[in-house]
Amino acid sequence: MKKALLTLLFVAVAGIFSVQAQVTGRWKTVDDETGEAKSIVEIYEKDGKVYGKVVEILNPAKKNATCTKCKGADKDKPILGLVIIKGLTKDGDEWTDGDILDPSKGKLYSCTIELDGKDKLNVRGYMGISLLGRTQTWSRVK
Repeated sequence: MKKALLTLLFVAVAGIFSVQAQVTGRWKTVDDETGEAKSIVEIYEKDGKVYGKVVEILNPAKKNATCTKCKGADKDKPILGLVIIKGLTKDGDEWTDGDILDPSKGKLYSCTIELDGKDKLNVRGYMGISLLGRTQTWSRVK
């Protein structure tokens, strides 16, 4: 009986981590207004939450850009290396209850992310309720 319970527990925990691993990795961001590829964001897990950091800026003219419109601790920090997705938690098929920073506008939005297959990620930023927001689709970098 103990062996069966331990096996079941192991399978459940392994399932949680394999789903978590699917969303982690490097993603190419695309501006939903212009269609322009902007950066590579690395999504990672830390202390049971999901975060995303800008690890590459694709436009050579913007490689040294700083977050001049940001507030607080992110003000005037280089965008390269900036953590823009903060504190998402798993909720069914989505990761929710965190924030996303738009460095070009300096605004912080509530955020949800959800996989669309294994190589597309729908990233939604919104204020207040999710209906009042924008969605970008990011592509996995292999």
